Amino acid sequence: GRHEVQSWITATKQSLCLMWQRVKVQLMLSMSFLVAVFWYCKRLYSFLAQLMKRWSNYLQRKLIRNLSVLTEAELLGYSTREWKGETKQAKHMREAYEELFWSCHIKYLRQVRRDNYCVLRAVLFQILSQGIPFPSWMKERDILKLPEKLLYSQGCNWIQQYSFGPERYTGPNAFGKLRKCMETLKTNWAELSATKDHEERGILCNTLFSDEDKEHKLYEAIKFIMLYEVVEAYEQIKNREEPPNNLFSLLLARDSSPDPLSFMMNHLNSIGDSLCLDQVELFLLGYLLEVKIKVYRLHRFNTEEFQVNYPDEYQREWHEISLLTEDDHYYHIPLYRT
Repeated sequence: GRHEVQSWITATKQSLCLMWQRVKVQLMLSMSFLVAVFWYCKRLYSFLAQLMKRWSNYLQRKLIRNLSVLTEAELLGYSTREWKGETKQAKHMREAYEELFWSCHIKYLRQVRRDNYCVLRAVLFQILSQGIPFPSWMKERDILKLPEKLLYSQGCNWIQQYSFGPERYTGPNAFGKLRKCMETLKTNWAELSATKDHEERGILCNTLFSDEDKEHKLYEAIKFIMLYEVVEAYEQIKNREEPPNNLFSLLLARDSSPDPLSFMMNHLNSIGDSLCLDQVELFLLGYLLEVKIKVYRLHRFNTEEFQVNYPDEYQREWHEISLLTEDDHYYHIPLYRT
């Protein structure tokens, strides 16, 4: 009986050893598989992280390259780079920038793309990035209906000769294109003024001002609003009524713009293409958008025309935006720091 028990114990041990060997092999295979999966997932995560980083850097570079209003730059550093040498003009400009830095508390600027939309871009970028709401008159009227009203109610068929900046577009489709411009302005202005978070609004604004097609539609909408208001003021003057503001009388007193058609043909059609806004039109822009545009004219440093407001008569509740220019043609955005 003892021999049978020992044989049974031996057989059991052998069976258990055999089972353990099989289980150990399975465990080792499972552990190897888990280690391989972990290593693979780690490499995949690292690869995806690098890919996302490169894609993010690419998008950022692309956005900065396309952005028509650059990120802020230190004012005096910009002055030193742009106005090197010891010529009279270079010294004069550096002194003007130093005056802005020390007396006006302007420490930085944002460079604006130098084309013939420059002043419209600098003004509208500030309005949208600061979340400034629609002017009061625009809240009372649907600006989408202005092209229709001008064409059909007031019989201005000549708006078919309207040119869209460098596109130089004219013809019967001008009406539909103007309406799209007005839609772009209204939609984006409403969205940005309703965005209360400053950082979120800044991202939306940078995205908008890196899209050239949308950007140009904004400027053409502003140009058309200027034209529409000139038409209305011209009709009032013809009917021996007082225009809403004296600047309309000044604008229509020019030999090049005695009526709305000549104003469009000789001035507005060239803006964005070969001309920028002149001083009278800058007064009109501030008046229509209901903002006080403070302009630092660096080439007029040490004169009474160094700092000018457009318009010079403005309402106390109007928001204020600032520009700086070296030549009354190209404009940048100054940034204040106390």
